[in-house]
Amino acid sequence: MTPALSKHERNLSALIHASTFSKYFIPFGNLILPLVFWTANKKNNPFVDLNGKRALNFQISLLLYSLLIGVFTLPFVLGFIPELFYHSSINLLNLNEYNGLNLNLDFKNIGFGRVIWPLGIAALIQSGLFIVNIVYTILATIKTGEGQEFKYPISIPFIK
Repeated sequence: MTPALSKHERNLSALIHASTFSKYFIPFGNLILPLVFWTANKKNNPFVDLNGKRALNFQISLLLYSLLIGVFTLPFVLGFIPELFYHSSINLLNLNEYNGLNLNLDFKNIGFGRVIWPLGIAALIQSGLFIVNIVYTILATIKTGEGQEFKYPISIPFIK
């Protein structure tokens, strides 16, 4: 523990890291609350300034990673929708004024494999990001509460 740090600085730094869990109660709370705590106290306390930047950089990085996973998964899902309506269970190709809508509930012809694999991989990666967020935020809260510096492993330094 660094003797130059006051208990207030350590608690405030730990609070900044712990406030990122507010995203489970407030939309974008993981960015808003740490930003408020950080901007209110960054000028007076260099330790709080450092931890505020690191917490925000980590949360912004996780948001970016999640958005990239969604962007890479979206074409697979959108590519599956026409197949669902035109080649399998809801066959709109045979729709005309004489027979109406042909509902063929045979799900054997649907190519779920094309969409299940990318969605499954995306779900695994998102689950991994969720676990990384929980574990490293708890570690950061504990370490900064003790007065030690903590650096997140997969964080991109957006705020310097």
